Amino acid sequence: MLSFTLNGSWTLYYHPETGALPQTPDELRAAAWPRIEAQVPGNVELDLVRAGLEQDPFYDQNLYNFRKYEFFQWWFERSFDVPAACEGRRCALVFDGLDTYADIFVNGVRVGQADNMFISHEFDVTDALRFGAANTLHVRIRSALNEARKQDFPVMLVGCEGSDEYTRIRKPSSMFGWDIMPRLLSAGMWRGVRLEARDSARLTQVYVATTQANENAARLICRVRFETDDAALQGYSVRVAGRCGDSSFSREKVLFFVSGSMDIDVPAPRLWWPAGYGAQNLYDTTVELLKDGQVLDTWTLRVGIRRFEIVNILQPGDAGEFKIVCNGTPILAKGSNWVPMDAMHSRDAARVDAAMALFRDCGCNIVRCWGGNVYEDHHFFDLCDEYGVMVWQDFAMACAAYPTDAPFVAALEKEATSVVRKLRNHPSILLWAGDNECDEGQVSRGYPNDMNRYNPLTREVLPRVVSMNDPWRVFLPSSPYIPAGIARYDVPEQHNWGARAYFKDDFYKHSSAHFISECGYHGCPAVSSLKKFIPADKLAPWLDNDSWDTHDTDYLPKGRRGYSRVRLMHDQVRIFFGEAPEELAAFCRLSQIVQAEAKKFFIERTRIKKWRRTGIIWWNMIDGWPQISDAVVDYYYAKKLAYHYIRRVQRPICLMMDELVDWTHAVVLGNDSRDSRAVSWRIEDGDTGEVILSGETLSPANENVTVGSIREMAGTQKLYILRWTIDGVEYANHYLSGFPRFDAEKTLGYVDIIKALPEPFDWTD
Repeated sequence: MLSFTLNGSWTLYYHPETGALPQTPDELRAAAWPRIEAQVPGNVELDLVRAGLEQDPFYDQNLYNFRKYEFFQWWFERSFDVPAACEGRRCALVFDGLDTYADIFVNGVRVGQADNMFISHEFDVTDALRFGAANTLHVRIRSALNEARKQDFPVMLVGCEGSDEYTRIRKPSSMFGWDIMPRLLSAGMWRGVRLEARDSARLTQVYVATTQANENAARLICRVRFETDDAALQGYSVRVAGRCGDSSFSREKVLFFVSGSMDIDVPAPRLWWPAGYGAQNLYDTTVELLKDGQVLDTWTLRVGIRRFEIVNILQPGDAGEFKIVCNGTPILAKGSNWVPMDAMHSRDAARVDAAMALFRDCGCNIVRCWGGNVYEDHHFFDLCDEYGVMVWQDFAMACAAYPTDAPFVAALEKEATSVVRKLRNHPSILLWAGDNECDEGQVSRGYPNDMNRYNPLTREVLPRVVSMNDPWRVFLPSSPYIPAGIARYDVPEQHNWGARAYFKDDFYKHSSAHFISECGYHGCPAVSSLKKFIPADKLAPWLDNDSWDTHDTDYLPKGRRGYSRVRLMHDQVRIFFGEAPEELAAFCRLSQIVQAEAKKFFIERTRIKKWRRTGIIWWNMIDGWPQISDAVVDYYYAKKLAYHYIRRVQRPICLMMDELVDWTHAVVLGNDSRDSRAVSWRIEDGDTGEVILSGETLSPANENVTVGSIREMAGTQKLYILRWTIDGVEYANHYLSGFPRFDAEKTLGYVDIIKALPEPFDWTD
């Protein structure tokens, strides 16, 4: 196959969708629309800013200036040469990301259309091309909002944040305005474009899955699908070979049809493990299509040999568990939610490496790809494969009642099939989830009937897609999944948000969740970051401030959402310290202290309750635009205090103190690994350095052990320093006892002590 990129500089024409609109490239030229230079991959907002027509939508309240463009039409144009060597092959234009309603023209001939931003689109353009000559390509993008206006909206269709329109448009719901993302609908080619000249015989599908695995033996299944122009299917075979260090496997099988399968036995396999539980062994694997012994096409992939199970995910109350098991070993899951890397999705790819480095540095072994986002590309999953980060992948639906008519059902099935087939060979993928909070939304709306059972999208369509295309993986209908007849939170997996008041309220302390897949707490960005998106004269006061509220994220022209994240953050500081400073730097630091203690508490609570609680995926690691949020790293990569606290408490072996019960704090040594280790430990008074408790303990593999207790009067405010040593390397944690209100100056002094513990860190101002 020959492949030629069509990325780079294009010409962009634009105009409101009013009046007589051009239907062909010739009509476009006659219309004399204004034009500017565009970049592909790109977003039209970025093109407008580069042309000097608009200002950065991320600064102050500039994003409101982009509302008018939601009703525009956009035409992209470029010329390209097709080498004569391509003649005689079938040629396809491949768009990895078209946003969203598009018509494609080659040399004035309409060759196809698209209506889904999430998936790749390809069009056979062989008959429209001029080989050995110049060609012209036009891509018309119609207004997604105007396309939605043409469709039916039964009363049942309800979107989040007052945006019903996204239930009909296959774009990320967060692009329509969310509490974590701005309303920027955008348009264009947000991923790459290329021309492919293909051979007559080629592999079109390869699927490799682990059906059995332990340290002694494993079995893989490999299924392939190919196409050929041959009149008779004779002489074809498929050959599979993989190697990881000194372990290898291989097998060849004759194919009598355009599809076939084979089992492959692997003796003494090198298994793939989640981070903290073992190595991330990957077999470099080739799958070759042969005819009469000659290789016609080759796929390369990395195979991770592992078996995932999730125990009792559908049972209510204490009958459920939601326990992840890998290769027969229970896994305590610790990680974060993955949200849009950027409100301008053409910039997502450039941020993936840095974001995944944060997950690795923090000791995360799971990431939940939230359903309000796009589906990430292979590079993200490659990193998860390498780092041992299990992927919980939502399908792209969030916080809404979606259509169930035949056209939408067909569109979703096509999308899900494309996504599953693209990504299914990544060993890091743990499960597919039908949506984000759609079950919960239906229950909370108070309908007289149990609506979830009538949802064919997550009860019929998506499980069918998964079972047909990735049968060895778990499917979860919704997150959280609320079966028929079950009360809202009486389910094993929960999103623990509540009123977001004091982080040790009963709601958090006594959550019935077995597995928490969302739980967050606000933390103010550093002053240096705030100054990059809020004008100097608007930095204070921050309450009832339109610039701050725009970045909290309220879409003010639509109206305020009924609660302010800025106000919540402010009040969380008041709960903890009794009052909130009026000076910005002081406020930011106190806000980050509160967030850091909250996130640490959520994670430690999960670890201490092991195995009654089996995991936490906190919200969230990093922002996708400059904002006031629960993220522990802001859009500019400045780490909040919570990041450093989390990094310590997510270590595979960690010493922790439980909450006060009957005069005492239990001291718990948690081990989230497959190795028993000898641990020397001690607990010190943070003010005096006095050793309060110490000992030497065998930390049993993958279990907690209570190593002692500390008697304390309820309400006593004290900093405890927890130190432990393994193989001569010292680690540390801390515990802040007592009830609010805490003295701000004394607590800031405590942070200075905490910063200087083993693995010291700086705190960004």
